[in-house]
Amino acid sequence: QDFTTNNPMDISPLITQDLLDFLKTHYQLNWLGLHGFQHWVRVRENGLRLASLNGANQKVVEYFAFTHDIQRRSDGWDPNHGPRACKFIREHLIGRLDLTAPEIDLLCIATTGHTHGKCHEDITVSTCWDSDRLDLMRAGIRPHPKRLCTTQGRDPQMIEWAIQRSVD
Repeated sequence: QDFTTNNPMDISPLITQDLLDFLKTHYQLNWLGLHGFQHWVRVRENGLRLASLNGANQKVVEYFAFTHDIQRRSDGWDPNHGPRACKFIREHLIGRLDLTAPEIDLLCIATTGHTHGKCHEDITVSTCWDSDRLDLMRAGIRPHPKRLCTTQGRDPQMIEWAIQRSVD
């Protein structure tokens, strides 16, 4: 599936077709399922919108969108998929991602902890987590401001914008 036909935002040089093809061959679930490609595109858009407002590292946010669920084994309860995603990043993606070593560390913090329901003192990690949580309506779960980490993510207009995109 061609990435460009599914992305309403401008294409980033970070998410190349080669990278997507590689991720697709390593994704065990339905590419167009609950935690698959369309979800990743929405998480990317959520994250880049938040990062443009709060100064989070946009590269880390963007790569998070396309890696946080890469090692899911189930669309249901899978509490270790975040740590597995970090391991996958370190073992298979280092040379494929345009990130410094500290940015890889941030990406791994974000992927490892994204399902724990907590917040993080680093704005980039919190933005990654909000970008994913703002897409919960796709699973019938309305994002709650108290479960979001950033001021921008808790904004009622941001939540409504994300909900509309989740259900469209």
